[in-house]
Amino acid sequence: MRRGHYPVPDIIKVLRMKIQSWILACLSAMFSIAGAAADKPAPDAAKTSASPEAVVEQRAEALTEQQIKQSHDIPGLAQLAQIYGAQNDNQRLIWTLERVSELMPNSGDLKLQLAMADAKAGDKTKAYDVLLHMQMQGFGYEIGDDPRFEPVHGTRVWDYIVANLAVNAKQFGEGKVAFDLPKGDHLYETIAFDPKRKKLLFGSMREGGIAIADDSGKASSFVAADPAAGPWGIDALAVDAAHSRLYAASAATPLYRGFNADNANRSAVFEFDLASGKQLHKYTLPQEAGQHRLNLLAVTKDGQIYAGDGAARELFKVEGDALRPLIANPHLTGISALTVSDDGKTLYFADYALGIFGYDLTKGKAFELAHNQESLVLGGIDDLLWYDGHLVAIEGGMVPSRIMRLKLAADGRSITGAMPLDVAHPAFAALGQGAVAGDSLYFIANSQKSHYDDNGVLVEADKLEAPHVFRSNLRFAWGQSGVGSSSVPVQNGPTKDGKPVVMPAHGRSKEDKPAPQPSGG
Repeated sequence: MRRGHYPVPDIIKVLRMKIQSWILACLSAMFSIAGAAADKPAPDAAKTSASPEAVVEQRAEALTEQQIKQSHDIPGLAQLAQIYGAQNDNQRLIWTLERVSELMPNSGDLKLQLAMADAKAGDKTKAYDVLLHMQMQGFGYEIGDDPRFEPVHGTRVWDYIVANLAVNAKQFGEGKVAFDLPKGDHLYETIAFDPKRKKLLFGSMREGGIAIADDSGKASSFVAADPAAGPWGIDALAVDAAHSRLYAASAATPLYRGFNADNANRSAVFEFDLASGKQLHKYTLPQEAGQHRLNLLAVTKDGQIYAGDGAARELFKVEGDALRPLIANPHLTGISALTVSDDGKTLYFADYALGIFGYDLTKGKAFELAHNQESLVLGGIDDLLWYDGHLVAIEGGMVPSRIMRLKLAADGRSITGAMPLDVAHPAFAALGQGAVAGDSLYFIANSQKSHYDDNGVLVEADKLEAPHVFRSNLRFAWGQSGVGSSSVPVQNGPTKDGKPVVMPAHGRSKEDKPAPQPSGG
C-alpha cells in the first residue's frame, strides 16, 4: 500500500484479503457511507422490521459501550462499524473502532479511521492523542488537506501533527534498485541466494519453475515447471548452502498458468541440487491432512526443513520423507513469514496483523516477541529473515513501507532496538519476499500480483512493470540504538560522515527539519 493512501476495497472480498486490507474493506467505507446517509433512500417496502437485516440493525442500536468493548469478534465488529457508519451513529462507531484498534494494534489505517471519527465528533483531544501516538510509532500519512479532519484544524498541535506525519512519510535510507527482472507475465515473487555461485534465484508463481539471474537482471531457466508432477507456482524458496540444496514451496493455484483439474490445489516442498537444479525429493502432506497450500519455508544450517501453510495458520517439520505437524494456532489471523535462528533453536513467524511470534524448538513452546509497542510497529510483515543475531522485517503493510533490522536480546525473546534501513523509497510499490546475500538484502520492491484477479486472470496486462530487485545494506548504522528500545522515539539516531542523522519515529534524512514542539491548542 502506498504511503498516505487508504482506499475502499470491495467488502465482499473481505475474508480473502490480507488483514490490513480487509480491515479497510470493513471500516474505511463507513465515512463515505455516513456522508451519504442523509441522501439515503427510504427502505424498500418489502423490507419489514422482521427481516434479518432489520433485526441485526435493531440489535446493533441497542448495544452499550461495555458490550462493544467486551467483544473479540473482529468480523462482527467490522459489521457493526459499517452499520453505525450508515446510520451516522458516530458515538457507537467510535466505541467500535476503539475496540478493533485494541485487537489490531498494528494497523495504521485503522487508527486513522478512529482519528477521523473523533474529529467528526469534534473531540480534538482524542483525535490528537491518536494521531500523536501514530506519529511516535513511525506511521507516515499526508492528512493536511483531508476534509475529514477539518473539525480539528487550526491549532498549533494540529500543525505539529501534520508536519511530523508528513516527515515520517519521507524517504530514508541508502538502498537502491540493484536491477530489474524481465518484464512480462512471470510473477517473480520469491528470492533465494546461492552463496557459492553468487547468484540470485527467483521463483515464478505464474510460470512455475525457478530462474537464475546475474546482477544485470539477465535471467535464465534453472528449474522447469511440470504441470503433472510439479513444481507448480513457486510461493517460497530457501537455500541450504552447506549441503548444496535448494528448497521450494510450490502449489497449483489459479495463478499458475499450468493449473488444471488434475493438479488443482496440489502442494509440496521440492528439494533440488543447488548446483544443477536436479530434483532430488518431494515432501508432501499425508492425504488425511486435508487441503493445504504450503507457502512458507525455513531451513537450518544442519539441513532441517520447516514449512507452513499461512492461511491455515499451521507449521510443519520434515521428518524422514514426510511433513509432520508442528504448530497450529487458530487464534492467529494468518502467518505471512517464517525464518529460523542461526543456531536452529528458534522459529520466528509473523502474523500480518498481530506481529512477530517465536517457537522454542528445544522446549516446544511458543512465545510472543516482546517489544515496546509505543515506538515500534511490527505489523504488515511480508517477509522475515535472520541476519547476524537480528531479524530483518520487510514491512510492506506498514505506512510507509519499510525495511527494519530488529536487534534481539540474548535469549531471542525480545527486541532491544530497531533500525530502519530503507523507508518510503519511490520504488516501494508493493513489497515482496527477500533474501540475505552476505551483508545485503535483496527483495522485490513492486510485486505485480495486484494485476491478477482471484481466478488467476491477468486483468491489467498494460500495467505490468519489470520487477525491481531492491538492495538494502544490512549493516547500515550498525550498532546504533535506532527505535523501539525506549518509550520515546529516538531523535538522534545513526551517524553518517561524523554527523548525526536527525530522526523522528522511523528515521529522517539529515536534510529534514523536525517541526516545532506544540505548545498548546
